[in-house]
Amino acid sequence: MPRLRYRTTVCIFKRMTYVMLWLGNESVGKSVDNYINLIKLSVGTETVDDLASWQATKRAQTPQGQPRHVTRMWPKREAEILNGGSLFWVIKGVIQCRQTIIRLDEYQGQDGIRRCAIVLDPEIIRVQGSLKRPFQGWRYLTPADTPGDLPKGRAQEEPLPVELNRALAEIGVL
Repeated sequence: MPRLRYRTTVCIFKRMTYVMLWLGNESVGKSVDNYINLIKLSVGTETVDDLASWQATKRAQTPQGQPRHVTRMWPKREAEILNGGSLFWVIKGVIQCRQTIIRLDEYQGQDGIRRCAIVLDPEIIRVQGSLKRPFQGWRYLTPADTPGDLPKGRAQEEPLPVELNRALAEIGVL
């Protein structure tokens, strides 16, 4: 395989990192110094425990038994996501938890359309509640905009009622 010129390599790195990964350039993923997170609405769940129950079903798992979320669009910033990014879950209008993203797999449904399966760490980490308006699909979330993790001891506490949590977040207490 011919070596790419410097200018071409920089251009591809900036705009199409996934192409270089596909070509087998292992240094691409290691050269990214920062990371980016994803944020996604957890539709149909009322609590973090509901999310954990859904992910325990066979339908929501990879063949190896890891939780995954299948989405239509493939993230263009794959290298940054795989450099330590997490998927933050919005449940009932509040960011309540996150899971570390392990990898992105190609998934083809029964309809023949190729999709992206976001493979997640099974550990669900609760975070400080933060209000988030509804949106479609997933969005990028910078590390500066992410809510902090709850201390391990507080993660098992009974969560605040949604209305109280929302009111406290609106006035800036949470």
